[in-house]
Amino acid sequence: MTVLPAEWAPQSAVLLTWPHPQTDWAPILDEAEEVFVQIAREVTLRQGLIVVCRDEAHEVRICRMLSGAGAVMERVVTALAPSDDTWARDHGPITVLEDGHPVLLDFRFNGWGGKYPADADDALTGRLHRQGAFGDLPLRPVERVLEGGAIDSDGAGTLLTTRSCLLAPTRNPDLDAAGVEAMLRDTLGVHRVLWLEHGHLEGDDTDGHVDTLARFCDAQTIAHVTCDDPGDPHHGPLAAMTRELEALRTADGRRYRLIPLPLPAPIHDLEGRRLPATHANFLILNGAVLVPTYNDPADATALAALQQVFPGREVVGIDCRPLIRQFGSLHCVTMQIPAASV
Repeated sequence: MTVLPAEWAPQSAVLLTWPHPQTDWAPILDEAEEVFVQIAREVTLRQGLIVVCRDEAHEVRICRMLSGAGAVMERVVTALAPSDDTWARDHGPITVLEDGHPVLLDFRFNGWGGKYPADADDALTGRLHRQGAFGDLPLRPVERVLEGGAIDSDGAGTLLTTRSCLLAPTRNPDLDAAGVEAMLRDTLGVHRVLWLEHGHLEGDDTDGHVDTLARFCDAQTIAHVTCDDPGDPHHGPLAAMTRELEALRTADGRRYRLIPLPLPAPIHDLEGRRLPATHANFLILNGAVLVPTYNDPADATALAALQQVFPGREVVGIDCRPLIRQFGSLHCVTMQIPAASV
């Protein structure tokens, strides 16, 4: 039996691909690394951390930074590999449990439909596996394009996703919705796919990853982004997405409990482009939830709402304003590795 675990299931580690001067992070590298250090420290307080380093000098520098920040270094595994960028959610492995045992699935990554160079990132999971970064977990290549940020699982066979991403002709052009569902069923063990047609964040270049819009918090609860300002271009699309979510039902026919997460006030880059600030891009860990914040009044509302739905976990805010300058946030730079359930 194949299961795609929910993110709240027990984890063994989280993968981070560290930024370096040969990436687009170069102009704000110090600021970006501060965020990575905070994420890494919080992870190691609770579970393992796998860090992808560019070379040995990079590895030494990262370990020095982590140690100085109070990370639990006994839980840190480092590996050396070239990388195009740092979005581990999308170039890292998607892990399923087969009869309770983790299996790493290495889907193809094509730079969100060919928007950016991705050859090194596409090869990264295989490189890490050959170095033993994932221990003795088996790796299975899958010759289909799928990004971890495009899907969200309730751990019981239901998947939440968006049509704009999974049906983009630049991903798997030979597959229609039925073909995508068959692929998800065959590879991830999915029984139901809940498709969202509405909802988009300005500045998002992933074609609408669901992890920026709506997330399972448990099998009956979905947190989702909302916008109360009628003058904001997000207002209509996010209201339409809310109506879609209200119409969805659980596998046993019940309405989902919906948790609104208010959109922060607009944040723009130096060129005037709006950046995709979203509190839905949180990461669930063993005993904690790391939530991106943006120095905005909506931060407190989102943190309080998520604390309500994760009462057994510590909710930790991390300022992710540097990350959204490259059009992603906290969940986008991380990928959890589930623990065995047997």
